[in-house]
Amino acid sequence: MTAHVLHYSAFTHQGRGGNPAGVVLNAHGLTDAEMLRIAQVVGYSETAFLFPEDSPADPRPGDGRAPTSGIQAARIRYFSPLAEVAFCGHATVASAAAVADRHGPGELHLSTHVGPVVISTWTAGGHTGATLTSPPASSRPATPAELEPALDAFGWTVEDLDPRFPAQVGFAGNHHLMLGVGSRDTLAAMTYDYPALARLMDVASWTTVNVFWAESDVVFHARNPFPPGGVVEDPATGAAAAAFGGYLRQIGHSRPPATLTIHQGHDLGTPSELTVELRPGQDGVAVSGEATEMPSDDDARRVL
Repeated sequence: MTAHVLHYSAFTHQGRGGNPAGVVLNAHGLTDAEMLRIAQVVGYSETAFLFPEDSPADPRPGDGRAPTSGIQAARIRYFSPLAEVAFCGHATVASAAAVADRHGPGELHLSTHVGPVVISTWTAGGHTGATLTSPPASSRPATPAELEPALDAFGWTVEDLDPRFPAQVGFAGNHHLMLGVGSRDTLAAMTYDYPALARLMDVASWTTVNVFWAESDVVFHARNPFPPGGVVEDPATGAAAAAFGGYLRQIGHSRPPATLTIHQGHDLGTPSELTVELRPGQDGVAVSGEATEMPSDDDARRVL
């Protein structure tokens, strides 16, 4: 079955960099196997598939058609080239931007495997942006049985870590190990044993490892290994950014209201920028960024 795939880059900075994602605006009629196959052909860390609740009768599956009034609510699923993923921040932002670019900015209500996600979109300076509010965020201390093999996989010891930021496992729809390193040089030189980390993450059910360095109390640089998705590193990770915000709140580093900036992807040559907001009385974490449609010909958009 043919699907119409849009190509977007999320968390771009002035239209550049970011993390690419595939977006299928109307996935009604596609099977799980077909969605996985499409994600494999597209080859990005994630491809999002929307199932609009108010789609027209008998739509042609995957062709990108949407109701003339636009999409206000949809079920959404995410597939990496290896498997389905419960939640993905950058593909959510990409999907919302794709809807906004075709129907105008507004509020989009998404139903995910981890619960409802509300995302608002806007346009400014010729760019489209989106803010998602994650599921409730929390974190817990990493156990020695988790931390020690993780450090071994990176070739680090506890002396390489920043003692202000205890190693924890954060959650905001997915689980992510949080590792704060003590220097920008350590972050820039990051390498890891892919098979060893992949095995550990599979056992621990972590989606990424969020390795970060604090430039200041509100500005951070991050890198995100993503072996569960078959990707060495993600250049921008909205789900990890949300979990990171919840982690900083949990350890008392950041108290609502707070606005944080995360720079990611610079060491990959794809600079990305994510804004994280901790809001009073809100368990979820708001993550904002721009998203830009990537040029693609008709053949690239039609995937079997």
